Amino acid sequence: MSFGDFLGNEQAVRHLRESIAADRLPHALILTGPKGAGKYTLAVMLAQAANCLDPRTSDGLPDYCGVCSNCTRIGQAADLNARVDEAVAAREELRDVDKKETRILVQTHPDVLVIPPDPPQLLIKLGQVRTVIREIYRVPAQAKRAVYIFTSSAFMKEAANSLLKILEEPPGHASIFLLAENLGDLLPTIRSRAGIVRLGALPLEEIEALLASRRPDWKPQQRALVARLAQGAVGQALGFNLEGYVASRTDALVILHTALRDGDHSTLFKMTETYRAGAEGQEKAAGMLRALFSLLEDMLLIQSGAAQLVRNVDLMKELTAFASQVSLEWIESAARGANQVTTGMRRNLLRSLSLDAFAVQLERETLIR
Repeated sequence: MSFGDFLGNEQAVRHLRESIAADRLPHALILTGPKGAGKYTLAVMLAQAANCLDPRTSDGLPDYCGVCSNCTRIGQAADLNARVDEAVAAREELRDVDKKETRILVQTHPDVLVIPPDPPQLLIKLGQVRTVIREIYRVPAQAKRAVYIFTSSAFMKEAANSLLKILEEPPGHASIFLLAENLGDLLPTIRSRAGIVRLGALPLEEIEALLASRRPDWKPQQRALVARLAQGAVGQALGFNLEGYVASRTDALVILHTALRDGDHSTLFKMTETYRAGAEGQEKAAGMLRALFSLLEDMLLIQSGAAQLVRNVDLMKELTAFASQVSLEWIESAARGANQVTTGMRRNLLRSLSLDAFAVQLERETLIR
């Protein structure tokens, strides 16, 4: 791996590499952009480039070798989900009294610390920031520059306030990378103390071309669908679970067909009965509701005369028929209802009954309108 493997956002990456060349990598840097744009991948690359023991150049700018001990160990953190799963599993092995005080951190190199949201609340917590405060003033042992990567902008209030203490008096040997999908999620006082680099979405044509080379097993129609659903995010496109999405969307269509009097209740009940309790059922329900939101948004685009922006392009004919049967108010009501179902399932309401009630309520609103 090298910077040449990073897809898109050439100007932003070039600017950061120029900062490394001038030894002026910011002490605090916010990488902001849509999910899947490569924020975490770029943060790990920057940590490798800043600490490579055998640095290279490409296009006249600093690059990293990818094979020295620093590059290799830092690179082991690239698969963030796997490392977080390992940390969570290790915490589960602790005594109950110790679990409560143990926060999830990822550290594959002694001078590079990754701070992900701590489950189950999935927030950056005070204990995690306190660990950074304790470690950041320590001079790096094996790296040229210590790096701390916060992979989310979802901070607990106390944690965000504590982070400000570091940003106000940062040590010269360390950099903090903050990753944010929405820049507004971070406190203004944090934003004012950090450099900001925005990663944009790739054009649709580039995503489709990338999928053509990386996923030749997909048909052109499937690549077109995934490219639009990824909304320009490379990571989203390459890691897209097409089979899972299509299954979730099929169930979402059952709800719409039922609501619009095109299906019978037996089909609905048979579908919702598969949404059992437990973590697996929760994940399945969340996927189906995301697919439903996508369909509703596409119906709204069709009604608004912006059919060229529809993401579920393989269902254009069916979605156009749906959109012709309902009003804007109906779509808004359906979206609110789906949000209520999501909220209810967080309170452990029975999923199958919640989905049944939601579909029947939509059906009633169709008859009223």
